[in-house]
Amino acid sequence: MSIDKEEKNNLETNEFIKSKEKKKRHINESHNMEVEVINGIEGKTNSYITSKKAKTVQGNEQRKISVPAHRYTPLKENWMKIFTPIVEHLQLQIRFNLKTRNIELRTAPETPDIANLQKGADFIKAFIYGFEVEDALALLRLDDLFVESFEIQDVKPLKGDHLSRAIGRLAGKSGRTKFTIENVTKTRIVLADSKIHILGSFQNIQLARRAICNLILGSPPSKVYGQLRNVASKISERL
Repeated sequence: MSIDKEEKNNLETNEFIKSKEKKKRHINESHNMEVEVINGIEGKTNSYITSKKAKTVQGNEQRKISVPAHRYTPLKENWMKIFTPIVEHLQLQIRFNLKTRNIELRTAPETPDIANLQKGADFIKAFIYGFEVEDALALLRLDDLFVESFEIQDVKPLKGDHLSRAIGRLAGKSGRTKFTIENVTKTRIVLADSKIHILGSFQNIQLARRAICNLILGSPPSKVYGQLRNVASKISERL
């Protein structure tokens, strides 16, 4: 009798483990993310359609993004490139307030999802940081993209000529160092004086930040290139 009970218990536990595995597989399959590269920036897109309904938009939600003086001219030149995806793709309302010098975003009755407002704000912020419109558009198309900002002073307190030399090391001759880091890590980098902005996926931002920090701390570019090559080859082997 005791042997029969033990066999029954074993069967029940095996069935429970199998059912758990099936559930896990089902969850993993439903949340598959496809890796896509848009304009040299790597990110992930959802390969499935969410079954949950989008959050309904109640009232007029707003976002205000202040525009610094040095970005007025680029904003004026690229206004239609910014306006079109926000109105047509995200179905939001947008205007530039001349008195407050702010870009104002607002939800419309036809806005399908409240999350579009934050997406639109991130897109405009990326442009104001100094990214090209084509690069900033990747924030709307890909899901797991972020913009990370930090200052050279956060890595190492530098002043005067030491600071300008560090900025020169990051850019390289004719911007070669910056372009190399961007191409290897599949990110976009903006050097705005002593501020650095990186656009990309979480993992790729980490790689680019590590390379930039090593350059600020005084590592020669050749050594940083070697480290980047090794990391990039490991990642490609995993994929």
